[in-house]
Amino acid sequence: MEFKEVIKARYSCKRYGSRRVEREKLDSILNAGRLAPTAKNLQEQHIYVLESPEALARVDSVTPCRYGAPTVLVVAFDKSNVYTYPGGKRDSGVEDATIVATHMILAAADEGVDSCWINRLDPEQLAEALGLPEYEEILMMMDLGYAAEGAGPLPNHTSRRELAETVSYL
Repeated sequence: MEFKEVIKARYSCKRYGSRRVEREKLDSILNAGRLAPTAKNLQEQHIYVLESPEALARVDSVTPCRYGAPTVLVVAFDKSNVYTYPGGKRDSGVEDATIVATHMILAAADEGVDSCWINRLDPEQLAEALGLPEYEEILMMMDLGYAAEGAGPLPNHTSRRELAETVSYL
């Protein structure tokens, strides 16, 4: 699929069927995240692939937003391996993990796999439920799978503000 079509067609799926994501497609999605740029190329991201009933039950214990997805990716980053920006008030962890997640969401759409960025969760509670290391911080969770029959984008999916409302030239 052409990139312009990928970004136009992709939507946040909120209802999944039981069909699992094929390993080669999942590997392609994960590789897209691996190739994402990070500040100073620190590559501080860590992706957790949750597919077992036990792992998915842990997810379900902290958020109602799995929507039946058979695969969930948890995107985290190593807080001790980030670039601190001049001024010392910000670092690259959240934005680098966001770039990684965005690459994977777009790669999923290119592979014909539906996804949803989930941030309706307490990251610390999820980290505890999954037993993640304390030096990692969870950015988000990503549902992956194939839309259930009848699922689709929200009615306002194609509604966008005019470019002049969101862009200023200085």
